Amino acid sequence: MTLSTKILLGMLFGVVLGAAFNGLSAQSTLIAQLSGWLVSNVFDVVGQIFIASLKLLVVPLVFVSLVCGSSAMGVNARMGQMAAKTLGLYLLTTALAVTLALLLANIINPGEGLTLASTSSYEAPVAPSPKQVLIDIFPTNPVQAMAEGNMLQIIVFAILMGLAITHSGAPGSKILDFFQNFNDVIMTMVSFLMHMAPYGVFCLLAKLFSELGISAIADLAKYFLSVVLVLFLHGAVVYGFLFTALARLNPLTLLKNIRPALLFAFSTSSSSATLPVTLNVARQRIGIDNAVAAFTLPLGATINMDGTAIMQGVATVFIAQAFNVDISMGGYLAVVLTATLASIGTAGVPGVGLITLSMVLQQVGLPVEGIALIIGVDRLLDMLRTAVNVGGDCMVSTVVAKSENLLDTVVFNEVSDKDEYTS
Repeated sequence: MTLSTKILLGMLFGVVLGAAFNGLSAQSTLIAQLSGWLVSNVFDVVGQIFIASLKLLVVPLVFVSLVCGSSAMGVNARMGQMAAKTLGLYLLTTALAVTLALLLANIINPGEGLTLASTSSYEAPVAPSPKQVLIDIFPTNPVQAMAEGNMLQIIVFAILMGLAITHSGAPGSKILDFFQNFNDVIMTMVSFLMHMAPYGVFCLLAKLFSELGISAIADLAKYFLSVVLVLFLHGAVVYGFLFTALARLNPLTLLKNIRPALLFAFSTSSSSATLPVTLNVARQRIGIDNAVAAFTLPLGATINMDGTAIMQGVATVFIAQAFNVDISMGGYLAVVLTATLASIGTAGVPGVGLITLSMVLQQVGLPVEGIALIIGVDRLLDMLRTAVNVGGDCMVSTVVAKSENLLDTVVFNEVSDKDEYTS
């Protein structure tokens, strides 16, 4: 049985068991006590250890990989053009995502006929100013940046370190050898963790569905299904079209190659926690050179929020219809612009999805307390939109690698069904 199949089975069993616990707990005190003990002392512990183990590798993997990659790119002075391509594609896909969300949401009308509870309330987090965001990109203390997991600051420091290595002659070569060996060791650790994934995702999903149950979806079914539909169309149609047009490769092959990363993203609901797996998949299954993957994927995990932009677009229409507020065409254009720029402007900020949504609602004059209406299903949708985000990261990274002649098309086309992961 392949690793991807094991992960899928772990996800399925986790959902079924969690939903069963949720439904049966209301009927039996004994089952409620037993399921409560299992969820709290087994599923939660194993799931949290699994997530912590993935996060453990994020900072050293990103830093070491990017130092190696930027030192290689620095020799050819191609980092600037690669960064421009990457940033441009991420902004383009985000703008397309929120536009598609607004278009389909106005066709489906998910908020029509909704009766609002007068007690709905939500306190919007404070978004940082653009000036402060720009200043905060540059680290004053790289050790502190790594301790806090500030990805943009880590990226800047790693690029500077890589460029310095290329201009340091013999001392730089010795340091680069150390980083390359260190990178191989970290990727071996990633391989170990990937084979523990079926048990980790089982516990994560069993805990989630034991708390929420399936009924959470029924209360906001129209909104939920609208977001799911747009996520599917964006991931399949928009990504497929862009990939075919720009890379001239088969998007179905890419989908099969990145399947393990998508499963991890869905299970963990975190692009950052999935990053070690995404980097492994990019190198071993897609054939992207480390010089590209080490830059484009950490940047994408930080600023590429296509799935979040889709949620914001549908949620804006949903809340506007629920509060019976008419948004003009100018308002929709403002939503597209705000959601696209906010994906970069709030990068690395905790709770970024709700922060950017509150910014979007305020931009078009909608009540921010409307966010309280959708929080109930947001955790479930977060799993799907994280998978779309990671899929977009892989698509853009492959396109950029192809344009830089740093994609091994032999590896890309040799899709293996064995899911073997090596360092």
